[in-house]
Amino acid sequence: MVVGFGQGRNGKGVGSRKSGIIAALDVGSTKVACLIVKAVAGRDGGEPRLKVLGVGHHASRGVRGAAIVDIIGAENSIRAAVEQAERMAGVTLQEAIIGITCGQPQSRTINVEVSIAGHEVGEEDLRQAYATGRAQVPSSERDVIHCMAGSFAIDGNKGIRNPRGMVGDTLGVSMHAVTAASGPIRNLESCIERCHLDVSGKVATPYAAGISTLVADEMALGATVIDMGGGTTSISVFFDGNLMFAEVLPIGGNHVTSDIARGLSTSLANAERIKTLHGSAFSSSNDGRDLITIAHLGEDDGEGESQIPRSVLSGIIQPRIEETFELVRDRLTDTGLASISGRRVVLTGGAAQLNGARETAARVLSKQVRIGKPSRLTDLSEAAGGPSFAACAGLAIWASQRPNEVKISREDFDAPRLAYGTHGAASRGFGGLTRWIKENF
Repeated sequence: MVVGFGQGRNGKGVGSRKSGIIAALDVGSTKVACLIVKAVAGRDGGEPRLKVLGVGHHASRGVRGAAIVDIIGAENSIRAAVEQAERMAGVTLQEAIIGITCGQPQSRTINVEVSIAGHEVGEEDLRQAYATGRAQVPSSERDVIHCMAGSFAIDGNKGIRNPRGMVGDTLGVSMHAVTAASGPIRNLESCIERCHLDVSGKVATPYAAGISTLVADEMALGATVIDMGGGTTSISVFFDGNLMFAEVLPIGGNHVTSDIARGLSTSLANAERIKTLHGSAFSSSNDGRDLITIAHLGEDDGEGESQIPRSVLSGIIQPRIEETFELVRDRLTDTGLASISGRRVVLTGGAAQLNGARETAARVLSKQVRIGKPSRLTDLSEAAGGPSFAACAGLAIWASQRPNEVKISREDFDAPRLAYGTHGAASRGFGGLTRWIKENF
């Protein structure tokens, strides 16, 4: 895997790999977020931790549905967010890990079985199994973002964490691949490069949101993470410490804003303000009496204002939020993951903060729902420690942990670079971060 390190443009000091600085960049439809962290040793020999050095965010321009539609506008937004984080951290970045929401990310599970002829499983056997599995990953016009080794099996005995040294006739491995369309990713990379930043690694944002907000038991027992952004809603399912499913739906909080603007004949800016201050995904007994002042579209002199009951606003918001969770429910049902996705749902992302979103999710999905926030970073401010920064925080956590992935690129399709490590995020915990600190300090 490739890790994003903050660097000084003179190649000295913070530019060294030994600096241990990680930069994460999340380009969304509503905002661009940049996070600069540093891995530091835990107190009294405890678990290592990621210390936040700098945070930057800026309203997103030129991005729609997580895809670049105006490269100049997106470039300016990225520059503003990165510069804000650099000033706070006191470093100058040259490269960053980026989140991938564009390109309609899709995932699939690949089961492979190879012969080991009765000898002990070694690295060459794993290479053969991985190469056989990755040959089944579709790569035409799609980039492979992740290809992760899941559980192993020896002679049909499943659930093996690490098969090295075990003896049998066949070696099986369950691999999980996440791909996305190449064109939108190229546009995103081009936009970031225009900001004089190299893309040192790519992470699917559904995966990043999960590793940022889930605790180890949730990953092990089964949980679904729903990341509600401005233009998209991503879904990820974890089980037995592994990512089992990831997908992005083209619906988000901006669609609620558009519904309000159309329904109340007001501007998008005013609709967003109304949604934030007064919006709710369910109605209460007082909504018929509470009045909200609406400025009509194109009339800024105050003469075009009117008042509506809050119940009218709730009546606009509720159907869209219900539709979003119904789409999530249908996708989970279609993929056959309902049995392993658990009874637990973690709801995160900026749009998840809408009043009543959690209760609506619990009702539509018939699951226990909690709001997820970044849980593995220290020194996060209150503003950056909320659900809207979960995916960005997950990018930094991914870089520090070094997950057990088989890296695939078109250039080395016939000679994969394999990353071997302790299997499973739940069992790994901060073990990868401990190893990474030892290697880099």
